[in-house]
Amino acid sequence: MIRLRRPSWFAVLLTLFGVVFFVRLGVWQLHRAAEKEVLLRRFATAATAPIQDFASVQRGALPERYPHLAVRGHFVAGRSYMLDDQNKGGRPGVQVYAPFQPDGHPRLLLVDLGFLPREGADLKLPQLPPIQSGEVELRGIYVPPPAPGFKMGGNALARETTWPKLTTYIDMDQIAADLHATLYPRALLLDADPAQAYVREWTPGFMPPARHYGYAFQWFSFAIAAIAIFVIMHRKKPETGDDDE
Repeated sequence: MIRLRRPSWFAVLLTLFGVVFFVRLGVWQLHRAAEKEVLLRRFATAATAPIQDFASVQRGALPERYPHLAVRGHFVAGRSYMLDDQNKGGRPGVQVYAPFQPDGHPRLLLVDLGFLPREGADLKLPQLPPIQSGEVELRGIYVPPPAPGFKMGGNALARETTWPKLTTYIDMDQIAADLHATLYPRALLLDADPAQAYVREWTPGFMPPARHYGYAFQWFSFAIAAIAIFVIMHRKKPETGDDDE
């Protein structure tokens, strides 16, 4: 049986605070994992959901919903962006975005055209297929833009003078300033089209549930470690008797 020295109140309070803090973080990560699982199921069914009209959706799209919509308008001529450092099926490449002007709406809609691999042994940037001109109807999933992550090197768009422009992250405010226009807060992931060169295999742009479960395990481990450290620091050493008489 483990025997403990009488701990100080500071040690007790510090350990209790640490255990409660780590457990709360672990439980929070479990809740986040459950929320992400719900979002994954909604995203998985979005592409086959009934088509909604853009005008009825764009004002009321909630962060946890992924409307499947149709919108008519035209692409802004000569303007497109390539999101670098992307990968599909083990092939490096770019994700291509283009601004779209919906009919009867003042703001621009950023459209994700899909993925294109880099070309050749030296992995050159791909030549973009011509973007359709004139009036078109687009169909796709209306989603939040990809999280920008670390914005290294500042706003590269302002320094580039040729199109398409290359970027390492999508920042809606920077793109809006670059286009001298106002953008809708979400982007449109176009439905798959076998006639197009673009790869359109969409995944939601958020941390997967497995990552949250991993973080939860980490925080619960810290709670166990705090208890173990408390026990080790206050464990009584075994008494040794003197055999000499």
